[in-house]
Amino acid sequence: MSALPAGSYGLLSSMEQLRQGREVIRAEAQTLVALAEHLGEDFCSAVQLLHDCQGSVLVAGMGKAGLVGQKIVATLASTGTRSHFVHPSEAIHGDLGRIHRDDVLLVLSYSGETEEIVRLLPAVGQLGASVVAMTGQPSSTLGKFAAVTLDLGSIREACPLGLAPSASTTAMLALGDALALVLSQMRHFSEEDFARFHPGGSLGRKLAKVEEAMRPLDQCRLARADQTVREALLLQSRPGRRTGAVMVVGDEGQLSGIFTDSDLAKLLEARRESCIDGPIADVMTSSPTTVEVGTRLVVACQLLADRKISELPVVDSAHRPAGLIDITDVWNVPVAAAKVESDRSKILKLHRPVYRDQGDVPAPHAMDSVIPPSSTCNVESCWD
Repeated sequence: MSALPAGSYGLLSSMEQLRQGREVIRAEAQTLVALAEHLGEDFCSAVQLLHDCQGSVLVAGMGKAGLVGQKIVATLASTGTRSHFVHPSEAIHGDLGRIHRDDVLLVLSYSGETEEIVRLLPAVGQLGASVVAMTGQPSSTLGKFAAVTLDLGSIREACPLGLAPSASTTAMLALGDALALVLSQMRHFSEEDFARFHPGGSLGRKLAKVEEAMRPLDQCRLARADQTVREALLLQSRPGRRTGAVMVVGDEGQLSGIFTDSDLAKLLEARRESCIDGPIADVMTSSPTTVEVGTRLVVACQLLADRKISELPVVDSAHRPAGLIDITDVWNVPVAAAKVESDRSKILKLHRPVYRDQGDVPAPHAMDSVIPPSSTCNVESCWD
């Protein structure tokens, strides 16, 4: 076969490719609209059965339906429903031992007559597990066997030949998401639960708490209010990278102020070197912006960007220092989507010292008091 000429798109022009691609997407979208309108009491029965399950929700399917089933398993598991995938062929060769009478088996087959599925059903019945069917043929073997049958309706595949599973598998995927997400609401699945199941990657970073990213107290520089600036800066040695701020504490150990590298640069620029040998309390920022332990990290990063500060003390409920968020450690944490690009550029600029304007304008650190854990942004607005 000869190679196509440069710039050639085969038998279809670019316009025709776009037209057909759009038709496929529209066909699948129309299938989902019809499915939503078709949803009835059987959906509620399936949700209740899955919610009341004392064991695990097992999902089974062959071919493309099986691949969709594996995605449904992942969504169920990540939103609070213990779930596993059972391959029908492997099940009848020993994996039936995975199934317990307390489990519920969600079986995906558009025809309801898939050979491996039909062979699996009698064994599942003997084990006593309940079956929820997801099929386009309620009167099929699968549909009749199931305790609850979710009817996908009559679906024409988006494939030009009407053969390749496309619109039907999209419908299965959407219906699986609907089951999983309604279940998660019934379980009162919270953002904290979601974070516990997603400790890694971008999602985990967005949902993490400040204590997971802050520099612990033994890596921070602390000073008493009566110490000099020189003592605070030179007489303390800490492991790891040096923080860009000294947290100043009072007699009771509560945070009373903060002195940053920017404050030191400001003194030197103003030729006030003599202040270096004076009390740090005279030149610190009093009542700095802080966050409490338990605050989400994305909120702290938003504060860093909004206030144009590089360090953010983390305090406990008694306002004692617990750690420090340093901009260099969290520069890659996304902030609110509405301002994500501008705030990311702000954060990148904060890698160098921030010099505050002189005059009556309050220092950014002094613009607010403690930000409690409850002052959190809407996580949905923070997704990429």
